[in-house]
Amino acid sequence: MRRTLRPPRPLRHRRRWLSSFSAGYRRRETAALRVSVGVLYLWFGVLKLIPGLSPAQDIATHAMSVMTFHMVPPSVSQPLLAAMEVLIGVGLITGRLLPLTLAVFFVHMAGVFATLAILPGEVWQHPFVPSMEGQYIIKNLVLVAACLSVATAAVRGGAERPTVHERAEEQREKAGAGVR
Repeated sequence: MRRTLRPPRPLRHRRRWLSSFSAGYRRRETAALRVSVGVLYLWFGVLKLIPGLSPAQDIATHAMSVMTFHMVPPSVSQPLLAAMEVLIGVGLITGRLLPLTLAVFFVHMAGVFATLAILPGEVWQHPFVPSMEGQYIIKNLVLVAACLSVATAAVRGGAERPTVHERAEEQREKAGAGVR
């Protein structure tokens, strides 16, 4: 007679909890990404509304000035950028007008990343060695990846496909519910 070793009871309970948590999060991961990016945008946009509070305000207004051939002064570009970021944040948090919000987000990111090329003296210390401002810009790659996930989920209709494990778990739950 061969005996199977089973993990101690508390460990099995933790695994079950972790599995349940993972399945629940998987169903909401797109919303979690969307809302978390939205909170960042809203927060940083509000900071830009108040002159002197945003550490990115100077480089953002300088970049916009260069991109518009100095036709838009910082006194105009700062509130415009702030309003854009606040609106992107609200759109991502609420999920309302999501296609428009994502389009504005990606246009904004194009401008942000253009700064790496148009203001090299401010964003690079040496080739491939970004300044603090450059690091601030490059970290936005994570936000782009998150919003690409949100956009692809929106195209699919927001429906996440359950994994094989989730389908099996659902079948077990249904079978267990029928026994009672």
